[in-house]
Amino acid sequence: MNITWSDTLDDIDWDELSALYKVAPLGDKPGANLKIVFANSRYRCIARVEQRIVGVGRALADGIDTSYICDVAVLPQWQGTGLGKQIVARLVALSHGHKKIILYAVPGKEPFYRKFGFRRMLTAMAIFDDPAAARERGYIDQPTDPV
Repeated sequence: MNITWSDTLDDIDWDELSALYKVAPLGDKPGANLKIVFANSRYRCIARVEQRIVGVGRALADGIDTSYICDVAVLPQWQGTGLGKQIVARLVALSHGHKKIILYAVPGKEPFYRKFGFRRMLTAMAIFDDPAAARERGYIDQPTDPV
């Protein structure tokens, strides 16, 4: 099957994209929210087969210093086919020239991203709107500092 690549948002079915994130599984991302985050992303990569979205990814970037690759998702039946690798490779290529390209991986997926040259950061920190859920998913550790 031929994959058609696009970065345009004109013909996106946001409910279809929301369903892709749910089954990927990358969580519940409402279509209205996805429309906002994709519109605000400098780089987008949308893979379709016969007009159906089978994989996506995006990057927030400032054009010089930092590009942040996020929300890379592939339908389960396309996982393991190299599609995710192609999406990440395209986003890395689009981000070329930035001083740093950042992403954070689903725990356990780090070896996949190492193939692209990504290395674990020792100083990265985050504030999550739901720290308990982030901790449960393995994104952050238990706080050790007094609040």
